[in-house]
Amino acid sequence: MRGLAVLGTSSDITLDDPTRRAPLVLGEHDTTSVTDTVCGVVERPKPPRAWYVAFAISSTLATSFLVLQGYLFGVGVGVWGLQNPVGWAFDIINFVFWVGIGHAGTLISAILFLFRQKWRTGINRAAEAMTIFAVICALIYPGIHLGRWWMPFYLLPYPNAMQVWPNFRSPLLWDVFAVGTYFTVSLLFWYMGMVPDLASLRDRATTKVRKIAYGIAALGWRGSHRHWHRYERAYLILAALATPLVLSVHSVVSFDFAVSILPGWHSTIFPPYFVAGAIFSGFAMVATLLIPAREWFGLKDFITLRHLENMCKIILATGSMVGYAYGVEFFIAWYSGNAIEQFTFLNRALGPYAWAYWIMVVCNVVVPQAFWLKRVRTNVWMIWILCAFVNVGMWFERFVIIVTSLANDFLPSSWGYFTPTWVDLCMLAGSFGIFLSLFLLFCRFLPMVAMAEVKSVMPHAPGYHGADEEHALGDVRKAAGESQESEIERTNAGNGRAPSGLLAEFESPADLIRAAEQVRQAGYRHWDAHTPYPVHGLGRAMAVKDTALGWIVLAGGIVGCFSGLVLQWWTNAVDYPVVISGKPFWSLPANIPITFELTVLFSAIAAFVGMFVLNGLPKLHHWVFEAEHFQRVTSDRYFISIESSDPKFDLAESRALLASTNSVRNEIVWEPEESSVSGPGSGNHS
Repeated sequence: MRGLAVLGTSSDITLDDPTRRAPLVLGEHDTTSVTDTVCGVVERPKPPRAWYVAFAISSTLATSFLVLQGYLFGVGVGVWGLQNPVGWAFDIINFVFWVGIGHAGTLISAILFLFRQKWRTGINRAAEAMTIFAVICALIYPGIHLGRWWMPFYLLPYPNAMQVWPNFRSPLLWDVFAVGTYFTVSLLFWYMGMVPDLASLRDRATTKVRKIAYGIAALGWRGSHRHWHRYERAYLILAALATPLVLSVHSVVSFDFAVSILPGWHSTIFPPYFVAGAIFSGFAMVATLLIPAREWFGLKDFITLRHLENMCKIILATGSMVGYAYGVEFFIAWYSGNAIEQFTFLNRALGPYAWAYWIMVVCNVVVPQAFWLKRVRTNVWMIWILCAFVNVGMWFERFVIIVTSLANDFLPSSWGYFTPTWVDLCMLAGSFGIFLSLFLLFCRFLPMVAMAEVKSVMPHAPGYHGADEEHALGDVRKAAGESQESEIERTNAGNGRAPSGLLAEFESPADLIRAAEQVRQAGYRHWDAHTPYPVHGLGRAMAVKDTALGWIVLAGGIVGCFSGLVLQWWTNAVDYPVVISGKPFWSLPANIPITFELTVLFSAIAAFVGMFVLNGLPKLHHWVFEAEHFQRVTSDRYFISIESSDPKFDLAESRALLASTNSVRNEIVWEPEESSVSGPGSGNHS
C-alpha cells in the first residue's frame, strides 16, 4: 500500500514547474508512516538535545516571572516604571501583544478551514496550541497590572462586597468577556480536534501510565463513522463561531483605546488596524516556532516550504495593511485640522520616542517587503530572521501606541519620559519563558501535526483512483484473512463466553464502503464502521441520518444571547442603575459586545458538549477494544463491527456475510472474563 500512496519527492523544495503546486506532504508516506512519524516524536525516549537547552532557558525565565510577580504583589506597581501621566506601559503593551499573537492559530484553523484550504493541515495543530499559550500569557496581565492579586474579583459578573455590579458598558469589561470567550472557544476547538490523534497515542502506548493518560484524554474514541459524522459537524460549527471571534476580540481590545478622548487613540481605524496587526504578528510567531520545530523533530515532510511560503504571503499582505494604516493615521491627523492630533503624530515620528517609532516602521513595513521575492520565501533561515523582526516590530507598535500618547498629554507641565525598570524587562522576558515552556511541553507530549486531517488529504482517501487496484488484490487478502480467522477462532473457541460481536478488517476505504452497503442491505441495525479519518461516501452507504447537533447549538446561542441581554439590563438599569454622562440606563448598542460574546460562548459549549453526548462519549471501554488488531483503526486500517445485540445477529450467518466482503480478517470478539480488566486499546489474549 505504501507504493500506492507516493505524494512527492523527499526534497524540501517546491516544484520548479510554476503551473504545479508543491505537494502538501513530501516523501513516500502512507497512513502508517504518518502515524509512525508524528507519534514517534512523542514516543521517543528522549527529545533532541536542542529541546533540553530551549526548555532549560524558557523554564528559567518562566520561574523568574513567577518570582517577580510575587515581588510585585508584595510591593506594588511602583516596581514598574509607571508614572504620571504614563499609567499604562509594559503591562498593557504585553497584554495587547500576546492577544495579537494568538490570532493566527484561530485564523489558520477556522477561516482557512471554512475556505477549504488544505495546506493548513500540516500547521494547524501547532498554531492552535500557540493560540492557547499566547492567550494564557495575555490573561495574566489584566490581573497583575492592578498590583493586587484580589482586584480581578471586581471584574466578575456578580455584585461585589458593596453590592455594586461591574459596569458592563465599559470597554475594559468587554475585554474580559471577549478574551475569555476567545480562550474558551479556542481551547475547545483545539482539544476536540486532537481527540482522534490522542486515540492514536493511546493505542500505541507501551506503558501503563501512558495508556491510562492518553486513554482518558481520548475519551474512548474508536473511529466510528457515526462519531466522525457528528465530529465533522461540530468542527465546522466551531470554525464558523471562531471566525467572527478573530475579528471581534482585537476589535474589542482596540476599544480600550478608541473610546478614549485622547489624541493618538480616539480613532475609528483602530479595530481593522488592530485585527490586521494581530494576524500579521500571529503568523510571524507561527513561522518562528515551526521552523526550528520541524528541524528538531523531523517533520519537514509535513511542515513543508509550501506551508512556510503561504504564511509568508499572508505576512506580506497583512504587513502592507498595517503600513497603510500607519499612513492613514498621519493623513487623518493632517486632514482633521486638529493641532493637538497633528502634534501627537509628529511627536511619535520626530520626538523623544522616534527611535521606537522607526523600529516599528522598519520591522513592520520595510522588512516584510522582502517576501515579494520567491528566493526569500523559500529560504528557511531568511524566513525565520524576518519573522523575528516582525515579532519585535509588533511589540514596538504597541509600545508606540500606548506610551507616546500618554507621555505627552494635554498639560505640558506633566509631560514625562517613560523608562522601564529591570522588573519591566525581566517580566517581559518571563512572559516569553512561560509561552515557550508551554509550547515545548506541547511538542514533547502531544501530537504536533493533525494526523487525521493529514490522512484525509492524502491520495488514498475516498476518490483515489488506485482503489480499483486495491480491490483487485481481494482474493489474496481473503485467503490470508481466512487463515488468520481460523487462528483466532481456535484461540477463543470453547472458552464458555458469549460473543460481544463480529469485527471485519479492511485495507482500503473502497472495500469498506462496498462492505457497508452489503451489511446495510442485509438489514442490520446495531453495527458501525470505524476509520482512521472521515471517509466521505461512507455515510450514504450506511444510511446515516443527519445529526441534531445544529439545533442544539441554536438553542445554546439563544440562551447565551438572552442571558447577555438580561444580565446587562438587570444589573445596570434595574438592580444598581449607574449614571454615565447622562446616558440612558438601557441602550442596546452599548450592550451588543457582551451579548455577542456570550452568544458565541454558549453556542460553542453546546457544540462541544453536544458532539460528545450524542456520540456517547466519554466511554472508556467498548467491546471492540477487546479485538486483537482493532488498535490499528487509529492508524491505517478500516473496520466494520456488528454487535451481538442486533436482532438479526446470528454468529454463523453474520460471519458468512462478513466473509463474503473483501475483508482481510474476520474476528469474533468474546465477552471478557469477569476477572479481566481491559481498557481502550487493550487486546483479548485469553
